[in-house]
Amino acid sequence: MDLGHIRNFSIIAHIDHGKSTLADRMLEITGTIPARKMRAQVLDSMELERERGITIKMQPVRMEYGIAEGAPPYGGAPSAMRGGKHERYVLNLIDTPGHIDFSYEVSRALKAVEGSILLIDATQGVQAQTLTTLEMARQSGLVIIPAVSKVDSPLARTEEVKMEVALLLDIDPDDIMEVSGKTGQGVKELLSRIVEKIPPPKEEGERGDTRALIFDFKYDNHRGVIVYVRVFDGEIKKNDSLLFSAAGEKFIAGETGIFSPEESPRDSISAGEIGYIVTGIKRPGIASVGDTVTLSKRPSAPLAGYMNPNPVVWASVYPEDADDFPELRLALGRLRLSDSAFSYEEESSGILGKGFRCGFLGMLHLEIITERLKREFGLHLVITMPSITYKVTLKNKQEKIIYSPHFFPDDGNIIKTFEPWVKVKIITPLSYSGVLMPFLFDHEAEVGATENFGDNRSSISLDMPLRELMRNFFDDLKSITSGYASISYELGEYREADVTRMDILVADEPVPAFCRVISRRRLETEARSQVERLKKAIPREQFAFKIQARALGRIIASETVSAYRKDVLMHGSKVVGGGDVSRKKKLLEKQKKGKARLKERAKVNIPQDVFLKMMRGNE
Repeated sequence: MDLGHIRNFSIIAHIDHGKSTLADRMLEITGTIPARKMRAQVLDSMELERERGITIKMQPVRMEYGIAEGAPPYGGAPSAMRGGKHERYVLNLIDTPGHIDFSYEVSRALKAVEGSILLIDATQGVQAQTLTTLEMARQSGLVIIPAVSKVDSPLARTEEVKMEVALLLDIDPDDIMEVSGKTGQGVKELLSRIVEKIPPPKEEGERGDTRALIFDFKYDNHRGVIVYVRVFDGEIKKNDSLLFSAAGEKFIAGETGIFSPEESPRDSISAGEIGYIVTGIKRPGIASVGDTVTLSKRPSAPLAGYMNPNPVVWASVYPEDADDFPELRLALGRLRLSDSAFSYEEESSGILGKGFRCGFLGMLHLEIITERLKREFGLHLVITMPSITYKVTLKNKQEKIIYSPHFFPDDGNIIKTFEPWVKVKIITPLSYSGVLMPFLFDHEAEVGATENFGDNRSSISLDMPLRELMRNFFDDLKSITSGYASISYELGEYREADVTRMDILVADEPVPAFCRVISRRRLETEARSQVERLKKAIPREQFAFKIQARALGRIIASETVSAYRKDVLMHGSKVVGGGDVSRKKKLLEKQKKGKARLKERAKVNIPQDVFLKMMRGNE
């Protein structure tokens, strides 16, 4: 394939700005997918993606686009063109997620392309995640093509938003494309702009080099690991003997091909192209994102890969039934093959048994992984309250890194505690700035620079503890700003923290899954809230039991869950009557003693949905 006729690009944007819909129109206009097979969000193949209307996994696709000489752009496969000269272009698109939790997916996609379409919603304007993804694209040295989407909407502020983007990029507003993924308006012109502005790929290595960068991979039960690659140098053919540079593992290419958008076999994939290689390897831990695939007989120098993602949120996952532990291990291994940003390691708890401590890039990432474990593998799980990493200095001068709250030392053993902070950027209408400040103070935020720009909106920069960002910050921010605010963040440094461990006791037994590390200043409020929420969520038993919050060596809050009461004075449909009143007292006393014996021996059973409700903070 002539490198001059290849264009590799991605679409980057804030969540819900129309990336997947725009990709649908591109596939339709280029004839990549026949009209009879078209459906909404065609590149979002995962059930959860379609259900939630968000992109979770990046998805590559190859399109063919022809431009007739001396004629306006023509969409469709070149074979369908009639008469005249035309140039055929191969457009490799990688559709990326927009939610901040999946920014690692975006960063990997950007390493495999030469340009990006920066998509901004005409009804919402520049958002916080827009700035984050734009900065990532600039750092990768990509050509940026700005486009305003949803221009057909009656709520569109097209001209105002174009001015915002023009100021952001320091360009002429007339250079910004206007498109609608819904109607197809401006999509053909955008495809032509891609061909015109985005440079073709170049071979970067020495002559004779063969190198391909792995930007993603998945596991197939029959074919093993399938790696998604961008070929930078040379050509990779089916049956070639290949080598993973970092892993040092050799394998035979069982199949090579492209995405259209399904996997379509080809005899080879060459420099500048994006495609896949079937490795046949079924062992975990061999293939890794960022590794280089090269010829085993003539290995080339590896390409610069990716930085490993740092987990932001930690939670422990245990099987409800201890016999399901091997299945859980297998399921986590399979998920790790399709999501390299997720990590796990084995741990054990005296009450919950054997399980895994898992690291996630955010709360949505945690929710998606646990939901996939439930749906794709049919597992019933116990999930602990999400936590972050703390560094503690003990009185014996020993330093420890704490991943799970129930391993957090008692206060009497700690000299200092350090926690991670985050640098946050919030974009909100000016009218909400006043109500935001008390909210930010409540979340221990340190407000920095505030800038006003376009359409009476302001950008607020602040630092805050990651712990507070997890305390329903996103939902509460959206609520108090009527959904208009947007947020992006990145990890900062560790700072000293004034926190303590709070245990939740059910029937006098501590439940590790409900253990939390919280700020001392919010201790009583959080203790009361957790106890009351758990009381509403947990089913009643045949005996009464207490739910208590314990911290700093004392009980902070307590509630009693009343027992189910059977009326022993009823016998069938008749009330026990006649005789002396002592007969009734005798029956009631007998019931009271029975419940006391039951309370001593019985254990409170906590269903899985209670753990999920507590994790999500649902009432």
